Amino acid sequence: MDPTPARIDLGRLMEQPTADFQSEDSQQLRHDFTRFMMRYKFGMEEIVTKLSILRDEFAHLHDTNPIENVSSRLKNPDSVLEKIGRKGCEPTFESIAEKITDIAGVRVTCSFVSDVYHVFDLLTGQSDVHIVEIRDYITNPKPNGYRSLHALIEVPVFMSDGEVPVLVEVQMRTIAMDFWASLEHKIHYKYRQDVPEALLTGLREAADTARELDATMERLHTEVKTSGELPVELQRKLRGTADVVPDEDFVERLKRLQP
Repeated sequence: MDPTPARIDLGRLMEQPTADFQSEDSQQLRHDFTRFMMRYKFGMEEIVTKLSILRDEFAHLHDTNPIENVSSRLKNPDSVLEKIGRKGCEPTFESIAEKITDIAGVRVTCSFVSDVYHVFDLLTGQSDVHIVEIRDYITNPKPNGYRSLHALIEVPVFMSDGEVPVLVEVQMRTIAMDFWASLEHKIHYKYRQDVPEALLTGLREAADTARELDATMERLHTEVKTSGELPVELQRKLRGTADVVPDEDFVERLKRLQP
């Protein structure tokens, strides 16, 4: 069992989140909070390791690699404390763990939409990964155009005193989705809650363009995978027929028929 106390003095942490407390109680409080945050750090690293293994395997043993990039982010203590106050959490670690589900985050960038779902299946198909919630903003984009696959997953973290289940938010998206989301974040960060309507309209149009780009790239990717070279036997037959010279369009059609 985790020795973390059932209740914590959030008020003291929020009033002086970076203070160097001297009392024994304050030191214990900071120790417990640090231990609580370490769970999420280790859970996040567990997911990153799983994805890194998949990425390296595809890089060395397969023709293509569905994972372009993996990044991670752990909320700093000040951000966690601010969100605790904003959400009105009960002063217990159990309540914080239940209501604040984005303390640890991992982002995976893929080339194609099909890769997003493929990597998701590979990750969540592992025996120690438990799916808590899925929000598919690729199939059902947000009104502003945001697209991504969000998964809240639970993984076991083995601390010195035993196993602790930890929630990690995993976001999976294509390069086009990631580029759009980065721009949208910068715009909202600059204008806060007062983004000009013209920019919002432009973002929605850009989201449509990104979606069309993903669809086009997916189609081209599929064509490349399924066309390939003509079978050797068919090449021999064509070369052995002196009075028949296939035109380029015919050859292209034959290529597209190959699995």
